[in-house]
Amino acid sequence: MLPRKLLPVILATLALGQGCGPGYPPGTIVLHVANWGGAKEGTEDDKRVEAIYREFERQNPGVRIQEESVPLDYVAKMSLAYIAKAQPEVMMLDLSSAALFIDSKMVADLRPYIAADKDFHCGDYFPNVFNAATRDEAVYALPNDFTPVVMYYNKRLFDQAHVPYPKADWNFVQFRETAQKLTIQGDRKGDAPKQYGYAFKNWPAGWVMLIWNKGGDYLSQDPIQATGHLDSKEAVETVTFLRDLVNDGYAPSISETASAGVDLFSNAQAAMVASGHWSLLDYKHAPKDAQGRPKITWDDIGVAPLPHDIPQSQTVMYESGYAMSALCKHKDLAWKFIKFMTSYYAQHLYQMSGIAVCARKDVAEERAKASALEASFLPLISSCRPPYGSRIEGYEVVEDQITKAMDSVLQSGRDPFEALHKSALQIDREFAK
Repeated sequence: MLPRKLLPVILATLALGQGCGPGYPPGTIVLHVANWGGAKEGTEDDKRVEAIYREFERQNPGVRIQEESVPLDYVAKMSLAYIAKAQPEVMMLDLSSAALFIDSKMVADLRPYIAADKDFHCGDYFPNVFNAATRDEAVYALPNDFTPVVMYYNKRLFDQAHVPYPKADWNFVQFRETAQKLTIQGDRKGDAPKQYGYAFKNWPAGWVMLIWNKGGDYLSQDPIQATGHLDSKEAVETVTFLRDLVNDGYAPSISETASAGVDLFSNAQAAMVASGHWSLLDYKHAPKDAQGRPKITWDDIGVAPLPHDIPQSQTVMYESGYAMSALCKHKDLAWKFIKFMTSYYAQHLYQMSGIAVCARKDVAEERAKASALEASFLPLISSCRPPYGSRIEGYEVVEDQITKAMDSVLQSGRDPFEALHKSALQIDREFAK
Protein backbone atom coordinates (compact mmCIF):
# COMPACT_ATOMS: atom_id res chain seq x y z
CA MET A 1 0.00 0.00 0.00
CA LEU A 2 1.17 3.55 -0.68
CA PRO A 3 2.51 5.66 2.20
CA ARG A 4 -0.20 7.27 4.28
CA LYS A 5 1.30 10.72 3.73
CA LEU A 6 0.28 10.47 0.08
CA LEU A 7 -3.41 10.15 0.96
CA PRO A 8 -4.22 13.89 0.72
CA VAL A 9 -2.45 14.13 -2.63
CA ILE A 10 -4.28 11.09 -3.95
CA LEU A 11 -7.66 12.33 -2.82
CA ALA A 12 -7.00 15.71 -4.35
CA THR A 13 -6.00 14.03 -7.60
CA LEU A 14 -9.13 11.95 -7.63
CA ALA A 15 -11.30 14.97 -6.89
CA LEU A 16 -13.89 12.71 -5.40
CA GLY A 17 -15.66 15.32 -3.33
CA GLN A 18 -19.42 15.00 -3.07
CA GLY A 19 -21.91 17.60 -4.21
CA CYS A 20 -22.05 19.80 -7.28
CA GLY A 21 -19.14 20.24 -9.61
CA PRO A 22 -18.00 23.58 -11.00
CA GLY A 23 -20.73 25.27 -13.00
CA TYR A 24 -23.44 22.75 -12.08
CA PRO A 25 -26.79 24.18 -10.92
CA PRO A 26 -27.74 23.70 -7.25
CA GLY A 27 -29.30 20.31 -6.62
CA THR A 28 -27.35 18.60 -9.39
CA ILE A 29 -26.35 15.04 -8.58
CA VAL A 30 -22.78 14.38 -9.69
CA LEU A 31 -22.04 10.73 -10.36
CA HIS A 32 -18.29 10.14 -10.13
CA VAL A 33 -16.96 7.38 -12.40
CA ALA A 34 -13.35 6.24 -11.99
CA ASN A 35 -11.22 4.48 -14.59
CA TRP A 36 -7.52 3.94 -15.25
CA GLY A 37 -7.36 5.98 -18.43
CA GLY A 38 -5.24 9.03 -19.03
CA ALA A 39 -6.23 12.60 -19.76
CA LYS A 40 -8.69 13.14 -22.60
CA GLU A 41 -7.07 14.13 -25.88
CA GLY A 42 -10.15 14.85 -27.97
CA THR A 43 -9.85 11.69 -30.03
CA GLU A 44 -12.82 10.10 -31.76
CA ASP A 45 -12.93 7.49 -29.02
CA ASP A 46 -13.01 10.23 -26.35
CA LYS A 47 -15.82 11.97 -28.21
CA ARG A 48 -17.85 8.75 -28.36
CA VAL A 49 -17.55 8.23 -24.62
CA GLU A 50 -18.56 11.84 -23.97
CA ALA A 51 -21.58 11.41 -26.24
CA ILE A 52 -22.63 8.32 -24.28
CA TYR A 53 -22.32 10.23 -20.99
CA ARG A 54 -24.34 13.15 -22.35
CA GLU A 55 -27.09 10.80 -23.51
CA PHE A 56 -27.33 9.33 -20.01
CA GLU A 57 -27.58 12.85 -18.60
CA ARG A 58 -30.30 13.71 -21.13
CA GLN A 59 -32.30 10.71 -20.00
CA ASN A 60 -31.73 11.61 -16.35
CA PRO A 61 -32.27 15.37 -15.87
CA GLY A 62 -30.37 16.85 -12.96
CA VAL A 63 -27.55 14.28 -13.18
CA ARG A 64 -24.00 14.92 -14.35
CA ILE A 65 -21.31 12.32 -15.01
CA GLN A 66 -17.85 13.30 -13.84
CA GLU A 67 -15.14 10.97 -15.05
CA GLU A 68 -12.13 10.55 -12.76
CA SER A 69 -9.12 9.29 -14.73
CA VAL A 70 -6.41 7.61 -12.66
CA PRO A 71 -3.65 6.51 -15.07
CA LEU A 72 -1.15 5.47 -12.37
CA ASP A 73 -1.49 3.29 -9.24
CA TYR A 74 -5.20 2.79 -9.89
CA VAL A 75 -5.59 -0.14 -7.48
CA ALA A 76 -3.73 1.58 -4.63
CA LYS A 77 -5.57 4.87 -5.11
CA MET A 78 -8.98 3.22 -5.22
CA SER A 79 -8.10 1.29 -2.07
CA LEU A 80 -7.09 4.46 -0.24
CA ALA A 81 -10.23 6.24 -1.46
CA TYR A 82 -12.25 3.45 0.15
CA ILE A 83 -10.36 3.79 3.44
CA ALA A 84 -10.96 7.55 3.38
CA LYS A 85 -14.66 6.98 2.57
CA ALA A 86 -14.22 9.00 -0.61
CA GLN A 87 -14.89 6.35 -3.25
CA PRO A 88 -16.37 7.26 -6.61
CA GLU A 89 -19.92 5.94 -7.08
CA VAL A 90 -18.88 3.77 -10.01
CA MET A 91 -15.47 2.35 -10.80
CA MET A 92 -14.00 0.28 -13.57
CA LEU A 93 -12.92 -3.14 -12.34
CA ASP A 94 -9.97 -4.82 -14.01
CA LEU A 95 -10.43 -8.57 -13.74
CA SER A 96 -6.70 -9.00 -13.14
CA SER A 97 -6.97 -7.24 -9.78
CA ALA A 98 -10.64 -7.88 -9.01
CA ALA A 99 -9.97 -10.19 -6.07
CA LEU A 100 -8.77 -7.35 -3.86
CA PHE A 101 -11.89 -5.26 -4.45
CA ILE A 102 -14.33 -8.15 -4.19
CA ASP A 103 -12.84 -9.95 -1.19
CA SER A 104 -12.34 -6.68 0.71
CA LYS A 105 -15.97 -5.73 0.04
CA MET A 106 -14.96 -2.48 -1.67
CA VAL A 107 -17.58 -3.07 -4.34
CA ALA A 108 -21.28 -3.82 -3.91
CA ASP A 109 -23.21 -6.92 -4.92
CA LEU A 110 -25.34 -6.06 -7.95
CA ARG A 111 -27.56 -9.13 -7.71
CA PRO A 112 -30.39 -7.34 -5.84
CA TYR A 113 -30.56 -4.74 -8.61
CA ILE A 114 -30.44 -7.40 -11.31
CA ALA A 115 -33.22 -9.38 -9.64
CA ALA A 116 -35.44 -6.29 -9.33
CA ASP A 117 -34.89 -5.07 -12.89
CA LYS A 118 -37.18 -6.82 -15.35
CA ASP A 119 -35.50 -5.11 -18.29
CA PHE A 120 -32.07 -6.52 -17.52
CA HIS A 121 -31.10 -9.94 -18.90
CA CYS A 122 -27.95 -11.79 -17.87
CA GLY A 123 -28.28 -13.87 -21.03
CA ASP A 124 -27.30 -10.85 -23.12
CA TYR A 125 -23.67 -11.53 -22.16
CA PHE A 126 -21.29 -14.39 -22.88
CA PRO A 127 -21.78 -16.66 -19.81
CA ASN A 128 -18.13 -17.16 -18.86
CA VAL A 129 -17.46 -13.44 -19.26
CA PHE A 130 -20.46 -12.46 -17.14
CA ASN A 131 -19.52 -14.95 -14.42
CA ALA A 132 -15.90 -13.80 -14.17
CA ALA A 133 -16.65 -11.21 -11.45
CA THR A 134 -19.08 -13.33 -9.45
CA ARG A 135 -18.91 -15.21 -6.15
CA ASP A 136 -21.63 -17.82 -5.76
CA GLU A 137 -24.84 -15.83 -6.41
CA ALA A 138 -23.24 -12.40 -5.94
CA VAL A 139 -22.35 -10.27 -8.98
CA TYR A 140 -19.72 -7.58 -8.42
CA ALA A 141 -19.40 -6.06 -11.87
CA LEU A 142 -21.15 -6.04 -15.22
CA PRO A 143 -18.68 -6.80 -18.00
CA ASN A 144 -17.80 -4.07 -20.44
CA ASP A 145 -15.41 -5.84 -22.78
CA PHE A 146 -12.65 -8.44 -22.73
CA THR A 147 -9.93 -10.06 -24.75
CA PRO A 148 -8.63 -13.60 -24.95
CA VAL A 149 -4.92 -14.05 -25.54
CA VAL A 150 -4.69 -15.54 -29.03
CA MET A 151 -2.01 -16.52 -31.51
CA TYR A 152 -1.71 -13.89 -34.22
CA TYR A 153 -0.02 -14.91 -37.44
CA ASN A 154 1.06 -12.98 -40.52
CA LYS A 155 -0.66 -14.58 -43.49
CA ARG A 156 1.59 -12.78 -45.95
CA LEU A 157 4.72 -14.30 -44.42
CA PHE A 158 3.08 -17.74 -44.29
CA ASP A 159 2.13 -17.47 -47.96
CA GLN A 160 5.65 -16.40 -48.95
CA ALA A 161 7.07 -19.45 -47.17
CA HIS A 162 4.33 -21.75 -48.53
CA VAL A 163 3.44 -22.80 -44.99
CA PRO A 164 -0.18 -23.71 -44.12
CA TYR A 165 -1.96 -21.45 -41.64
CA PRO A 166 -2.34 -22.78 -38.08
CA LYS A 167 -5.41 -24.93 -37.60
CA ALA A 168 -7.68 -24.94 -34.57
CA ASP A 169 -6.37 -28.34 -33.46
CA TRP A 170 -2.64 -27.68 -33.85
CA ASN A 171 -0.33 -29.01 -31.15
CA PHE A 172 3.08 -28.08 -29.72
CA VAL A 173 5.03 -30.16 -32.25
CA GLN A 174 3.22 -28.47 -35.13
CA PHE A 175 3.78 -25.08 -33.52
CA ARG A 176 7.52 -25.69 -33.34
CA GLU A 177 7.65 -26.98 -36.91
CA THR A 178 5.76 -23.90 -38.09
CA ALA A 179 8.08 -21.53 -36.19
CA GLN A 180 11.08 -23.30 -37.72
CA LYS A 181 9.77 -22.99 -41.26
CA LEU A 182 8.97 -19.29 -40.81
CA THR A 183 12.43 -18.42 -39.46
CA ILE A 184 14.85 -16.81 -41.93
CA GLN A 185 18.44 -16.87 -40.72
CA GLY A 186 20.87 -13.97 -41.06
CA ASP A 187 23.33 -13.75 -43.93
CA ARG A 188 26.35 -14.63 -41.80
CA LYS A 189 26.91 -17.06 -39.00
CA GLY A 190 26.22 -15.37 -35.71
CA ASP A 191 23.85 -12.79 -37.18
CA ALA A 192 20.39 -12.52 -35.67
CA PRO A 193 17.66 -14.01 -37.87
CA LYS A 194 16.10 -11.68 -40.41
CA GLN A 195 12.74 -13.12 -39.48
CA TYR A 196 11.64 -15.14 -36.46
CA GLY A 197 8.96 -17.75 -36.49
CA TYR A 198 7.58 -16.61 -33.12
CA ALA A 199 8.01 -13.30 -31.27
CA PHE A 200 8.35 -14.67 -27.74
CA LYS A 201 8.48 -12.21 -24.84
CA ASN A 202 8.90 -13.07 -21.19
CA TRP A 203 5.48 -11.68 -20.37
CA PRO A 204 3.83 -14.33 -18.16
CA ALA A 205 0.32 -13.19 -19.08
CA GLY A 206 1.16 -14.17 -22.65
CA TRP A 207 2.63 -17.64 -22.11
CA VAL A 208 1.68 -19.29 -18.79
CA MET A 209 -1.56 -20.52 -20.40
CA LEU A 210 0.63 -22.87 -22.43
CA ILE A 211 0.99 -24.87 -19.21
CA TRP A 212 -2.79 -25.35 -19.27
CA ASN A 213 -2.45 -26.48 -22.86
CA LYS A 214 0.10 -29.08 -21.81
CA GLY A 215 -2.55 -30.46 -19.46
CA GLY A 216 -1.18 -28.93 -16.25
CA ASP A 217 -1.46 -25.78 -14.17
CA TYR A 218 0.91 -23.48 -12.32
CA LEU A 219 -1.17 -22.71 -9.24
CA SER A 220 -3.94 -24.12 -7.09
CA GLN A 221 -6.49 -21.81 -5.49
CA ASP A 222 -7.78 -23.66 -2.44
CA PRO A 223 -5.33 -23.64 -0.84
CA ILE A 224 -3.16 -21.25 -2.83
CA GLN A 225 -0.09 -23.29 -3.67
CA ALA A 226 2.53 -23.23 -6.40
CA THR A 227 4.68 -26.23 -5.45
CA GLY A 228 3.46 -29.30 -7.24
CA HIS A 229 2.07 -27.08 -10.00
CA LEU A 230 4.55 -24.46 -11.17
CA ASP A 231 7.28 -27.08 -10.88
CA SER A 232 5.15 -29.90 -12.33
CA LYS A 233 6.08 -32.05 -15.30
CA GLU A 234 3.77 -30.05 -17.59
CA ALA A 235 5.16 -26.70 -16.46
CA VAL A 236 8.75 -27.87 -16.90
CA GLU A 237 7.91 -29.18 -20.37
CA THR A 238 6.37 -25.83 -21.30
CA VAL A 239 9.34 -23.75 -20.14
CA THR A 240 11.76 -26.19 -21.79
CA PHE A 241 9.78 -25.94 -25.02
CA LEU A 242 9.96 -22.13 -25.02
CA ARG A 243 13.64 -22.16 -24.05
CA ASP A 244 14.42 -24.44 -26.97
CA LEU A 245 12.53 -22.17 -29.39
CA VAL A 246 14.80 -19.32 -28.30
CA ASN A 247 18.02 -21.35 -28.18
CA ASP A 248 17.36 -22.79 -31.64
CA GLY A 249 16.83 -19.29 -33.05
CA TYR A 250 13.14 -19.64 -33.91
CA ALA A 251 12.24 -16.99 -31.33
CA PRO A 252 14.30 -13.99 -30.18
CA SER A 253 16.25 -13.96 -26.96
CA ILE A 254 15.45 -11.32 -24.36
CA SER A 255 18.44 -9.25 -25.51
CA GLU A 256 17.50 -9.60 -29.19
CA THR A 257 13.98 -8.38 -28.44
CA ALA A 258 15.38 -5.39 -26.56
CA SER A 259 17.94 -4.51 -29.23
CA ALA A 260 15.37 -4.69 -32.03
CA GLY A 261 13.72 -1.54 -30.70
CA VAL A 262 10.48 -2.33 -32.52
CA ASP A 263 7.55 -4.69 -32.20
CA LEU A 264 8.81 -7.61 -34.25
CA PHE A 265 5.38 -8.78 -35.35
CA SER A 266 4.07 -5.39 -36.51
CA ASN A 267 7.44 -4.82 -38.21
CA ALA A 268 7.00 -8.09 -40.17
CA GLN A 269 10.09 -9.56 -38.52
CA ALA A 270 8.16 -12.33 -36.77
CA ALA A 271 5.46 -14.55 -38.23
CA MET A 272 3.57 -15.28 -35.00
CA VAL A 273 2.96 -13.68 -31.62
CA ALA A 274 0.66 -14.31 -28.66
CA SER A 275 -1.27 -11.23 -27.58
CA GLY A 276 -4.70 -9.77 -26.93
CA HIS A 277 -7.25 -7.93 -29.01
CA TRP A 278 -5.75 -4.59 -27.94
CA SER A 279 -2.74 -5.25 -30.17
CA LEU A 280 -4.90 -4.85 -33.27
CA LEU A 281 -4.90 -1.10 -32.68
CA ASP A 282 -1.09 -1.10 -32.89
CA TYR A 283 -1.10 -3.32 -35.95
CA LYS A 284 -3.51 -0.91 -37.61
CA HIS A 285 -0.74 1.70 -37.43
CA ALA A 286 2.18 -0.57 -38.28
CA PRO A 287 5.55 0.81 -39.47
CA LYS A 288 5.96 1.46 -43.19
CA ASP A 289 8.59 0.13 -45.57
CA ALA A 290 10.85 2.19 -47.85
CA GLN A 291 8.01 2.59 -50.35
CA GLY A 292 5.65 3.92 -47.69
CA ARG A 293 3.54 0.75 -47.49
CA PRO A 294 2.51 -0.66 -44.09
CA LYS A 295 4.66 -3.65 -43.18
CA ILE A 296 1.54 -5.43 -41.96
CA THR A 297 -2.15 -4.72 -42.53
CA TRP A 298 -5.28 -6.12 -40.96
CA ASP A 299 -5.76 -8.19 -44.11
CA ASP A 300 -2.44 -9.89 -43.33
CA ILE A 301 -3.46 -10.89 -39.80
CA GLY A 302 -4.86 -14.28 -38.90
CA VAL A 303 -6.07 -15.46 -35.48
CA ALA A 304 -5.61 -18.96 -34.12
CA PRO A 305 -6.03 -20.59 -30.71
CA LEU A 306 -2.93 -21.35 -28.70
CA PRO A 307 -1.30 -24.69 -29.56
CA HIS A 308 -2.46 -27.50 -27.29
CA ASP A 309 -1.78 -31.12 -26.40
CA ILE A 310 -5.22 -31.43 -24.80
CA PRO A 311 -8.57 -31.80 -26.61
CA GLN A 312 -9.45 -28.06 -26.59
CA SER A 313 -7.15 -25.07 -26.43
CA GLN A 314 -7.35 -23.01 -23.23
CA THR A 315 -6.63 -19.32 -22.91
CA VAL A 316 -7.04 -16.49 -20.44
CA MET A 317 -9.35 -13.51 -20.78
CA TYR A 318 -8.64 -10.03 -19.52
CA GLU A 319 -11.83 -8.12 -18.83
CA SER A 320 -12.99 -4.72 -17.68
CA GLY A 321 -16.33 -4.15 -16.02
CA TYR A 322 -18.43 -1.58 -14.21
CA ALA A 323 -18.72 -1.96 -10.44
CA MET A 324 -20.68 -0.03 -7.83
CA SER A 325 -18.60 1.22 -4.92
CA ALA A 326 -19.58 -0.19 -1.55
CA LEU A 327 -19.89 3.35 -0.14
CA CYS A 328 -21.91 4.67 -3.08
CA LYS A 329 -24.40 7.36 -1.97
CA HIS A 330 -26.60 7.10 -5.06
CA LYS A 331 -26.96 3.36 -5.46
CA ASP A 332 -30.09 3.30 -7.62
CA LEU A 333 -28.62 5.90 -9.96
CA ALA A 334 -25.29 4.07 -10.07
CA TRP A 335 -27.10 0.87 -11.07
CA LYS A 336 -28.96 2.77 -13.76
CA PHE A 337 -25.65 4.10 -15.10
CA ILE A 338 -23.95 0.68 -15.03
CA LYS A 339 -26.90 -0.87 -16.82
CA PHE A 340 -26.83 1.94 -19.40
CA MET A 341 -23.09 1.66 -20.04
CA THR A 342 -23.42 -2.07 -20.74
CA SER A 343 -26.55 -1.68 -22.86
CA TYR A 344 -26.68 -2.31 -26.58
CA TYR A 345 -26.95 1.42 -27.26
CA ALA A 346 -23.80 2.36 -25.33
CA GLN A 347 -21.75 -0.68 -26.31
CA HIS A 348 -22.61 -0.33 -30.00
CA LEU A 349 -20.92 3.08 -29.89
CA TYR A 350 -18.19 2.35 -27.34
CA GLN A 351 -16.86 -0.74 -29.10
CA MET A 352 -16.13 1.18 -32.28
CA SER A 353 -12.70 1.79 -30.72
CA GLY A 354 -11.86 -1.85 -31.51
CA ILE A 355 -9.73 -2.29 -28.41
CA ALA A 356 -11.48 -5.45 -27.21
CA VAL A 357 -14.32 -7.92 -27.75
CA CYS A 358 -17.66 -6.71 -26.46
CA ALA A 359 -19.06 -8.75 -23.56
CA ARG A 360 -22.55 -8.43 -25.06
CA LYS A 361 -23.27 -11.21 -27.51
CA ASP A 362 -25.38 -9.02 -29.81
CA VAL A 363 -22.71 -6.34 -30.23
CA ALA A 364 -19.86 -8.86 -30.57
CA GLU A 365 -21.80 -10.79 -33.21
CA GLU A 366 -22.72 -7.58 -35.01
CA ARG A 367 -19.07 -6.59 -35.21
CA ALA A 368 -18.15 -10.09 -36.35
CA LYS A 369 -20.55 -9.82 -39.29
CA ALA A 370 -18.76 -6.68 -40.42
CA SER A 371 -15.21 -8.02 -40.03
CA ALA A 372 -13.71 -11.44 -40.66
CA LEU A 373 -10.92 -10.56 -38.25
CA GLU A 374 -13.43 -9.83 -35.48
CA ALA A 375 -15.31 -13.02 -36.35
CA SER A 376 -12.17 -15.09 -35.77
CA PHE A 377 -12.32 -14.28 -32.05
CA LEU A 378 -15.81 -15.67 -31.46
CA PRO A 379 -14.94 -19.42 -31.63
CA LEU A 380 -12.30 -18.89 -28.91
CA ILE A 381 -14.58 -17.27 -26.32
CA SER A 382 -15.88 -20.50 -24.80
CA SER A 383 -12.32 -21.59 -23.95
CA CYS A 384 -11.51 -18.36 -22.07
CA ARG A 385 -10.70 -18.60 -18.36
CA PRO A 386 -10.46 -15.68 -15.91
CA PRO A 387 -6.98 -14.71 -14.76
CA TYR A 388 -6.04 -15.89 -11.27
CA GLY A 389 -5.93 -12.24 -10.19
CA SER A 390 -9.72 -12.28 -10.33
CA ARG A 391 -9.75 -14.78 -7.44
CA ILE A 392 -6.41 -14.40 -5.66
CA GLU A 393 -5.33 -11.23 -3.86
CA GLY A 394 -1.67 -10.43 -4.34
CA TYR A 395 -1.43 -12.41 -7.56
CA GLU A 396 1.28 -10.03 -8.79
CA VAL A 397 3.71 -12.04 -6.61
CA VAL A 398 3.06 -15.05 -8.84
CA GLU A 399 3.73 -13.18 -12.07
CA ASP A 400 6.88 -11.64 -10.59
CA GLN A 401 8.28 -15.03 -9.63
CA ILE A 402 7.34 -16.64 -12.94
CA THR A 403 9.13 -13.83 -14.77
CA LYS A 404 12.25 -14.37 -12.66
CA ALA A 405 12.16 -18.12 -13.28
CA MET A 406 11.95 -17.72 -17.05
CA ASP A 407 14.64 -15.03 -17.02
CA SER A 408 17.02 -17.34 -15.17
CA VAL A 409 16.36 -20.13 -17.68
CA LEU A 410 16.81 -17.95 -20.76
CA GLN A 411 19.62 -15.68 -19.60
CA SER A 412 21.55 -17.76 -17.08
CA GLY A 413 20.94 -21.22 -18.50
CA ARG A 414 19.37 -22.50 -15.31
CA ASP A 415 17.65 -25.87 -15.37
CA PRO A 416 13.89 -25.31 -15.90
CA PHE A 417 12.84 -27.51 -12.97
CA GLU A 418 15.27 -25.85 -10.59
CA ALA A 419 14.15 -22.36 -11.64
CA LEU A 420 10.45 -23.17 -11.40
CA HIS A 421 10.81 -25.03 -8.12
CA LYS A 422 12.66 -22.11 -6.54
CA SER A 423 9.95 -19.69 -7.66
CA ALA A 424 7.20 -22.05 -6.50
CA LEU A 425 8.71 -22.20 -3.01
CA GLN A 426 8.99 -18.40 -2.89
CA ILE A 427 5.35 -17.99 -3.96
CA ASP A 428 4.20 -20.36 -1.26
CA ARG A 429 6.25 -18.48 1.33
CA GLU A 430 4.67 -15.19 0.29
CA PHE A 431 1.11 -16.49 0.52
CA ALA A 432 1.84 -18.18 3.85
CA LYS A 433 2.62 -14.81 5.46
